Amino acid sequence: MTHEANSSHLRLLPWTDNGKRAYLSTHNTETYLSRMADRVETQQMETAAIVLNLAKPMVEPDSRLSVAEFRWICGRLIESLTDLLTIAESRGQRIPPYDEPDDEPDDEQSTGPAS
Repeated sequence: MTHEANSSHLRLLPWTDNGKRAYLSTHNTETYLSRMADRVETQQMETAAIVLNLAKPMVEPDSRLSVAEFRWICGRLIESLTDLLTIAESRGQRIPPYDEPDDEPDDEQSTGPAS
């Protein structure tokens, strides 16, 4: 299911629908697809950790990477970072907003430190 995220009940999914962002309408309930999305996110985070561990020695100053190897690791890092940014955005959208502050400030905040 794809459409714009204009409702607090839409979850950005960790995959696309023909290159377009995919959203799931869950009405804040756990569903089969939401659990599947959770599993995919977990796998994407685990893959990103593996790619990062592979990339670290490949970019050391004494490393002798070929151009093809460098492009390969850069491609995997870009894929992983893209996945992680999507996960962060999806989870950020599901965090409830802060409560609005009271109109009247607390006594301690309005008077400042005691002299």
